[in-house]
Amino acid sequence: MARIKLELPENYIFETRIKVRISDINYGGHLGNDSVLSLMHEARFRFFRSLGYQDELSIEGVGTIQADTAIAYKGEAFHGDEILIQIAIGDMTPKSFDVLYLLTCGDKEIARAKTGIAMFDYSINKVCNIPQNFLSKIQN
Repeated sequence: MARIKLELPENYIFETRIKVRISDINYGGHLGNDSVLSLMHEARFRFFRSLGYQDELSIEGVGTIQADTAIAYKGEAFHGDEILIQIAIGDMTPKSFDVLYLLTCGDKEIARAKTGIAMFDYSINKVCNIPQNFLSKIQN
């Protein structure tokens, strides 16, 4: 079976720590795959807040919409573990970019992932260009 391979950068522009809650644990006794996506969402929200935005819908008059997701699971995490989530930006186009994530617990890699994010004008329900002010904040 072919596996997803995600190449991650050496440098990240944001990091945050999130503890694994009991509700994040699946029937196998470890961090569930659905909860990994939720942790990524929380980290991305915190990233946008760190840039001065209220949320992912209030970015220079437009918002974001998630176009795709890829997650490669690498190791287990358990209730109470503190996950370090590092974020980088990649594959920029005039209207979209990838948010790349590295999730680790201590020296153990838990997952690597990416979400394709498009800028979206919700007032007209269309993809739009990345606002210049926001672009200057996320470019490496």
